[in-house]
Amino acid sequence: MNAIVLRPLRFSDDVEAMRRFLELLGLRSRIELERGGWIDMPAGAGMVALHDAATSSTGGRPGQTTLSFEADDIDELAERLRAAGHEDATVWDEAYGRVLRVEGPGAVSVWVDERSDDLYGYRLHKSEPDDRWSVRLVLTTDDPDGWRSLLRHFGQGDGGLIKIDPGPAYDVQLGFRTTEGLDAVEARLSEAGFVVEAVEAGPAVDDRAAGFVVRDPDGCIVPVRG
Repeated sequence: MNAIVLRPLRFSDDVEAMRRFLELLGLRSRIELERGGWIDMPAGAGMVALHDAATSSTGGRPGQTTLSFEADDIDELAERLRAAGHEDATVWDEAYGRVLRVEGPGAVSVWVDERSDDLYGYRLHKSEPDDRWSVRLVLTTDDPDGWRSLLRHFGQGDGGLIKIDPGPAYDVQLGFRTTEGLDAVEARLSEAGFVVEAVEAGPAVDDRAAGFVVRDPDGCIVPVRG
């Protein structure tokens, strides 16, 4: 089976500060570039990749989160996307490995890196993430149906790790879900100097659970739900 993992890419002007913040939320470093500027950090479900904004070749801005994935077999995924009408799905080699690009609604690029065992230039960490934590993206778009149609090919149907909200402009917000006690998480963040603000459950916040929001080192609001 071709495993496809949600792996949003966060551009940051302080990758190390973001690493420490995500560690407080149960994520752990898996692979990082030996010269610095890139780390991917799995949660129990999904992962987050951190990229130094200053060295981004695509013009990534500090605090910007983009939608991306990691897959075992991007050739199989590309064939499946083309068969579904996404004829622009293209695979090519980059210096760090093979990558697939497909265009989503509004000409937004979705990137998929192929999982590689070649660690030349990279460092592998053995630490395990906290299985109680999951990545939870909120994707705002003026074409919810178009995004639902595309994302089902990535295993992201209703109730997956991506919540799609209608809105006037495309945006991706990084968030998390956890089965860990929220009081313990709030205490850990507060002890580290982060300001936690409680929110109530409801349709305007999320679909099922209460939680809180916290501002990350990039200055972005991050929702955490129980």
